[in-house]
Amino acid sequence: MSKTLAQIMAEMPDDERNEVDARAAEILAELDGLAELRRLAELTQAQVAEALHVKQPTVHEIEKRADLYLSTLRRFVAAAGGELELRVSLPGKGTFKLKGIGELTA
Repeated sequence: MSKTLAQIMAEMPDDERNEVDARAAEILAELDGLAELRRLAELTQAQVAEALHVKQPTVHEIEKRADLYLSTLRRFVAAAGGELELRVSLPGKGTFKLKGIGELTA
């Protein structure tokens, strides 16, 4: 007979269950692209287009792109009500926030 996820989790040692819970939280905190970001912000493409002063098909194209200018990404995130932070992790050096790259002027 098959076990439910709850049964499997209940049988795990606490440390393993904590690791699973932590990884699940990380996965849930990740967004798969700009369309998912827009949906999380509860906005339509038309609403984002209005905030960006472009037409809706342009928003659709931006959401499909795999390669964007940082300034475009920053504007899209701002249109969704967010703020973009660019962080870099260097082995043995830590994580750093990069400033001044793709910054919006005016």
